[in-house]
Order: sequence, then C-alpha cells, then structure tokens
Amino acid sequence: MLKTIIVLLVFTSLFAIESLEPSKVFKATGTVQSIVVKKNKLYAGTDNGTIEIFNTDTKQNVKTIKIPDIKDFMGDVLPSKIYSIDIFKDKILIVSQGMKGYRNIFIYENEKLNKIIDIDKKYFIQKASFVDDEKIVFALLSNQIGVYNYKTKKLSYLIQVSPSSFSHFIISEDKKKIATTDESGIVRIMDIETAQVLKQPKAINLDRVYQLDYKKGVILTAGQDRKSVVYKDSSSSFLDFDFLLYSCALSPKAKLGAVAYNEKNEVLVFDVNTKKKLYNLKGQKATLTQILFKNEKEVFLSSDDPNINYFNLNKE
Repeated sequence: MLKTIIVLLVFTSLFAIESLEPSKVFKATGTVQSIVVKKNKLYAGTDNGTIEIFNTDTKQNVKTIKIPDIKDFMGDVLPSKIYSIDIFKDKILIVSQGMKGYRNIFIYENEKLNKIIDIDKKYFIQKASFVDDEKIVFALLSNQIGVYNYKTKKLSYLIQVSPSSFSHFIISEDKKKIATTDESGIVRIMDIETAQVLKQPKAINLDRVYQLDYKKGVILTAGQDRKSVVYKDSSSSFLDFDFLLYSCALSPKAKLGAVAYNEKNEVLVFDVNTKKKLYNLKGQKATLTQILFKNEKEVFLSSDDPNINYFNLNKE
C-alpha cells in the first residue's frame, strides 16, 4: 500500500533555481535515439544507422560502427535506424530497424557485428538490455517481454505483460529485475529469471508513461498526463507540470532526478528526497530522447537532433 501522495507544484519557484548552458556539445551524424556512457566514452545510436563513440574529454569521435542499410517497401536503400543500445563489458547490444518494419538485434564485439535476432522472428523490438554474458532481455511494442540466450540461440520466455502498448523499461543495477511501463501508466517491477511481477505500485500516472528510470529501488516516471512520479519504498510523490513529459532520469545514487518539462526542451534537476528544485538545463533544440547521469554531477542530454549536450552540475 502507498502511504503518502504529495502533490508538488513546480513552476512557482523555477525562477529561483540556477540555469545552466551546456559546457560541451557532441555532434553525431544523425538524430540521436539512445546514449550510453562508460568511463571516458560516450556511445550514441542514431537514425543514420550508426553507433558513434566519442571521447568525453576531447569531444572527438573515436569510432563509428555502421549497421547495414535496409530497403523500404519501394526498394529504396535507407539507413537502419538505431532504437536502443546497451554496453556489457566490451560488447555493444544494438536494436535496429529491419526490413518490413521488423527489428534486428546485433552484438558488436571484437570489431565484428553479429546478428543474433533477425526479421524472420517478425519482432517489433523497441528496446533490449544485457542480462549477462549469455542472455539479453527485450521488449516488443505489443508489450511482450522476452529473455533470449544468444549463445544457445534459445528463447527462455516471451510473455505478455498487459494489453497496453509498451513504452519503456530499465534493468536494475544487479540485472535481476526490470521496471517496465506502458500506455496505461502502470509501473511493474519484474523478476527477469522468472518473469514474475514482484511489485506493482498503485498508478499515479493516469495516461501513458513515456519513460521511466530505476535506480537503488527508486522509480521516476515521465508521463503524458504531465506528472513525474517518484515511487520510493512504500510511498509516492509527484511533480506537476503544464507540458507533456517525454524523458526523465535518476542519478546513480538516486539522489537527483531530472525531467524534460517544457516546450523549450529544458530539463529540471531536483533533489529526490526533498523535491527541492536545483538546476534548469537549457540549450536543447529538439524533443529530448534521453537524459543520462554519468554520476551525481555530470549529465548528458540527447535530443531528436544530432546534438548531445553535456552539463557539469558542480555538486559534491
């Protein structure tokens, strides 16, 4: 049971927080759909069919991985749009557009691109993450969650989560659970090995949740109903806005939350525990696709354009 619901009005005090412009801008060759940071490298998956790797210190592109082009219904050649990427050790997991609208999954390792799921499966895969050295978890637009062993080439399971269309999932730090959500606004915590629903807090979002994040047992949502909900332990709270919320993120320690909250594509950074508004991140020119905390003070923002903005919050 949820113990408390706290309604928090944000805009009354936004003028008092510190506004920041990006101190670095990384430029990809296409609109950026998914980003990952590992050590001093920034990985960006684009609609241009590329995974572009940048040195975070120099901003230089140090490597580009190209996914094979595809043909559309008219036979024209076009880039294979990248939908999601994930990193595990030295492997890159890539979900990309395939023929007839279906999706492929590749693993890039040792300078080689290996296709592990192709369009023969007729999967409309939206997102995938590594579970371990042998398995991945993926989600279909139909809101089916699957676990696939790419070493044995066997599907562990493919289950229907709900009739609502899929929105987003995040895998836990220990890779044993996922938080998943859909057009209903419901958030579920599922056990990856068994597919059992471990927790389903009472839904505060009353419409589609576009994105969520899941760190240290805390969940943050970005909803079509203009609410960003924090689920923590047995309580919940939410922040009200006057614009659709497309993207959100938690810092690694779940001390900070961030949400893209207005038509200017600005991002509010706030204290998860006190709900104090801390920073307003400016400079995004298109709808946010992802917010990513590298740590408690460094944030990367990707938008539906080639720019990835970097901010240093200068927090201890």
